[in-house]
Amino acid sequence: MPTAAIKICGISTPDTLEATIRARAAHIGLVFFTKSPRAVTPAQAAALAAQAQGRIGRVGLFVDADDGAIADAVVAAKLDALQLHGKETPERTGQLRARFGLPVWKALSVATAADVARADAYAGAADLILFDAKTPRGALPGGVGLSFDWSLVAHWKGPIAWGLAGGLTADTVAQAVRLTGAPLVDTSSGVESAPGVKDEGRIAAFCAAVRAVEQSAI
Repeated sequence: MPTAAIKICGISTPDTLEATIRARAAHIGLVFFTKSPRAVTPAQAAALAAQAQGRIGRVGLFVDADDGAIADAVVAAKLDALQLHGKETPERTGQLRARFGLPVWKALSVATAADVARADAYAGAADLILFDAKTPRGALPGGVGLSFDWSLVAHWKGPIAWGLAGGLTADTVAQAVRLTGAPLVDTSSGVESAPGVKDEGRIAAFCAAVRAVEQSAI
């Protein structure tokens, strides 16, 4: 089984960025959603992006953001991809992909098979679908440590590349990858000691657990 690509979302400090690079993750997530405890300012994002340059992919996370806010973030952080974590429609997703000329990842909240089926509508608009857990009404969209029934996306064969998110930790990610065959895994709260506070040891353990799946399959 090929090793799943790893994204550590909600990176906000130089030290945790270095820990993520050391752990050989493929992407960091920079959160441009002010209500999140993981949010970064354009100035913080610019400094982190300069540190990450040429060493790890930079994905900007947005929640129903307007074009101006996204444009500011793209310039400040020299983003490699946009991740949409709100209620963006396929039409809106396609518009942003065309305007910014960057790959677009669309997060979809999953609780039922019908939620997974929604992914098909994003074919041609999004470059990757990120299946995430559905959060309670009124909660922040993501980063709350909830997972969903992974069997709903087991070895999903849709029209778009995909990844798995939602409550993944060093203790659960290997099982999740084995069950689903996810080509990419994304974690945020799963490598934190408190909301918004990344833990370098947990980042290392998470990435090691993902790579151990490939070793066990040999």
